Amino acid sequence: MASLSPKRILKERIISPLREFIHDSRAVGITLICCTAISLFITNSAWGESYLHFWERELAMPVSWLHLPHSVLHLINDGLMAIFFFLVGMEIKRELLVGELASLKRSMLPIFGAVGGMIVPAFMYFLWCGGTPYAHGWGIPMATDIAFSLGILSLLGSKAPLSLRIFLTALAIIDDLGGILTIAIFYTGEISWLYLFWAGLALVVLILMNVFRIRIYLLYFVLGIVLWYLLFNSGVHATIAGVLLAFTIPLHKIEKLEHALHDPVNFIIMPLFALANTAIVLPEDILAVFSSVVHHGILTGLVVGKPLGIFLFSYLAVKMGIASLPKGIRWKQLFGAGIIGGIGFTISIFISTLAFNDAFIQTVAKVAVMIASLVAAVVGFLYLRLLNKVAARK
Repeated sequence: MASLSPKRILKERIISPLREFIHDSRAVGITLICCTAISLFITNSAWGESYLHFWERELAMPVSWLHLPHSVLHLINDGLMAIFFFLVGMEIKRELLVGELASLKRSMLPIFGAVGGMIVPAFMYFLWCGGTPYAHGWGIPMATDIAFSLGILSLLGSKAPLSLRIFLTALAIIDDLGGILTIAIFYTGEISWLYLFWAGLALVVLILMNVFRIRIYLLYFVLGIVLWYLLFNSGVHATIAGVLLAFTIPLHKIEKLEHALHDPVNFIIMPLFALANTAIVLPEDILAVFSSVVHHGILTGLVVGKPLGIFLFSYLAVKMGIASLPKGIRWKQLFGAGIIGGIGFTISIFISTLAFNDAFIQTVAKVAVMIASLVAAVVGFLYLRLLNKVAARK
């Protein structure tokens, strides 16, 4: 048997399996879990100090008067995450115009579910933290992570109805929109009205370009970068620029851009975000983390509040005749989707970095998000799997 050439070995043993993994619907979730585990391990090992220094080290500015993210961590959270939100924004626009959210009747169920999945967790957080210095963290348990939640649902394979996946996708997209608005309105710094005025002007130009069907797409991205810079210096969180730019991109271009950005965002930007933002030094007194009202509020909000809010608001919408339950979905399955909706992770951790300045409370919040997301993933998967087994016996 002829020996394989190094090029053939590289292709068959490394490149092909890697490509197959990337195209697996579970790949993003698995990658983020691995990055989180690696980051936590390194941070709490002998290399922890050097690892933290890498993310927090100051960056040399190319021009002294140019105000840009000044550390690797800020570059990821304020810069690269704007690209993540750009991708999310395009998904929202496509769904609103031609997808599951384009029809009012079809969109009402995930809309009501998402609203309930934001209100009830925030309320549960307030039950623990209202009236305390930590009340500002109410937005943390409102989020549902699209990549993780769909990744967990995909583990069920063909046993998870397509209509359930569509419902969860639409719900997570609306949830993301709610998270984006929450960040823009409630988690912004001190506003510089001059920068905000120029940002508004840049946005108006982008909208007019779309209205007049200008096809010079490089111009959209140049103005998008200008919009990002102006928002970054205005006090409004710069990642909002990604969503605003996405809403001005012509619809026919969106699918191509989504395809081009899918792998870089999911396998470069999001893993970097996970590595940088879960670099958490666990305190020696770990009980102080688990006994904090912030931990209780986030854990209760995501694990209990999410499925309760999604189910109750969806049920009310159907009973009032505003929405209808899709074919192939039973209420028990929808409740299972609600449990999986408690996987907050990306945006929940992101809001944790905005809600609190205290490093210890940020650690408490991030640990709570990770534990709640793990519990929601495991319980949601086992619950839906058990439902399928019971159904198969009948």
